[in-house]
Formats: sequence, C-alpha cells, structure tokens
Amino acid sequence: MSWQLAALNLGLRLVARPRIARTRGPEAAARDLARHAPLLLRQPPFLLHLRRPGGLHWISAGPCLPRRVILYLHGGGYVSGSPRSHQGVMGRLSCLSGVEVCAPEYPLAQEAPFPAALDAAAAAWERLRGLGYAPAQVVLAGDSAGGGLALSLLSGLCARGQAPAGAVVFSPWTDLAMTGESLRRNARADPFLPVGRIEELVAIVAGETARTDPRLSPLYAEFPGCPPVRLCWSETEILADDGARMAARLRAQGARVEVETHPSAPHAWPVFDGWIPEARATLRRAAGFVQAVLRETSR
Repeated sequence: MSWQLAALNLGLRLVARPRIARTRGPEAAARDLARHAPLLLRQPPFLLHLRRPGGLHWISAGPCLPRRVILYLHGGGYVSGSPRSHQGVMGRLSCLSGVEVCAPEYPLAQEAPFPAALDAAAAAWERLRGLGYAPAQVVLAGDSAGGGLALSLLSGLCARGQAPAGAVVFSPWTDLAMTGESLRRNARADPFLPVGRIEELVAIVAGETARTDPRLSPLYAEFPGCPPVRLCWSETEILADDGARMAARLRAQGARVEVETHPSAPHAWPVFDGWIPEARATLRRAAGFVQAVLRETSR
C-alpha cells in the first residue's frame, strides 16, 4: 500500500463515510457529489469535454483512434453523479487507451424510477449505432452502480446478438438483493461505504421491482455469447462479493474474464486517479484491456 492510499483511506474513514452515513436523502447526496467532485475527483491535463445532442457527453484527453469508443456509465449509487462529476476517470481512461469516451446522462433514481437508467443506457447504445459504430467498435465501462448498469446493458445486448467488443467495470454493484456475505464481513473494514445505508438506497433504486430482476441486478442475468470482461474490486469493500460472484457467473456461462483485486483500496478506487498511484496502475491495465479487445474484433 502506498502512503497516498493509506492517507486516502484514513480521510475517507474519518470524513467521507460519516458524511455519507448522515446524508439526509438522495437529493442531498447528488448535491454533495456535484459540489465536491471538482476538488476530489481530479482530471487529466488537456481534458476535452463536449456535450452533444441526445444527452451524450464526449470526453477525451489526447489523440484517439477513429471509429472506436468506450461507452462509460458513471457511478454514484444511482442517486448521484453525472458525466461531469466523473469526467476525470473517463478522461484518464481515454488518455491511456487512446479511445474516446461517450457518457450518457442517465436519470437518477429520485428523478425517474427503474428502469429509466437502463433505458437511457440502451438509448445511448442505439445512438452510437446510429452514428455508425458497429458493436465490435464499442467497449462498455463503468464504476460502482454504473458498473452494474454496464453489465445489465451487456446482458441485453448479448441476448440480442449485439455484443460489444468487451466490458471493463470497477467495483460493480451487481446484487441489489444484498445477499453478498461481504456486506457483513467488510462492514467495519470498508473505509468508504457505510453498510447501514444500503437497504435505504436499494429501496429508492428498486422501488417495486424485484431485487433479483436481472435488469436491475446483473448477477442474476444471462450472458449468451458474452465478450471478454474485466472486473476490478477491493477485498475490503462491502461490495467485494458482488464482483467475485459476478466473475464466477460470467465464467460459468463461457465468458473470458479478467479479474483484478486489491487488498485494501477503497470502493471504485480508479476514480481517485491523480491522488493515489494504485488508481493509475489499475487504469493502465484497464486501458490495455480496451486496446486488446478492440484489436481482436478488428481482425
């Protein structure tokens, strides 16, 4: 563990986790992240962020390959975050991979009930298809809730025979039924997420939808003809089992799965690029995965 990661974990444990634990509701959570993201989630030099019609944000930080794109779905527990708040991690992934990122503005759970977020992700995919991108020219990506959303979209695309080149997700939330043992095992170890707020959050996100609905919880989904998937999670986060069981399910269905775990990083640590070297290292490996799957599908 780097000294920067040790300092980040301490800061999250002393400040961020207690603040999340006492946040009044989803609207306050959304305001908090929007207010603090410019200070906490650093962006790479020469970031280019363009908002184009259809609610799509195009983000890059350097030269990019033509006709290749990463469709990135931001995290925030479905109640906070935006392409603007997460532009730092998207820009760095674009810079390292040489592939432009497209990020949709999906509605937050307090604004529109499920499956509005998934519908928006699917609409972004169709928009890319309308712009001339073939499935093999697109890689799905996301962090936290956005990672789960990317996997839900992946399941639907696989079922329709439109599988992308691959998917890479960081600390994905894949089981809103909350059956993972790590919710209890890591309740004290997780420096970032307070497990006491998860049930409340699930109620807001799921509403009347069954929590094992595969569109909501991709851990229960099918992935016929699944492309390569890279999953990253921390061994001390409360969602560790969401990642581990997702990897096992994908492998059982014949997918090629790459796994990266960290013994002590916080949830979705790549978003802290610029603060901790572990974030940059994970993003470099993710960028290498993006380049490799795009090369494979272009042969």
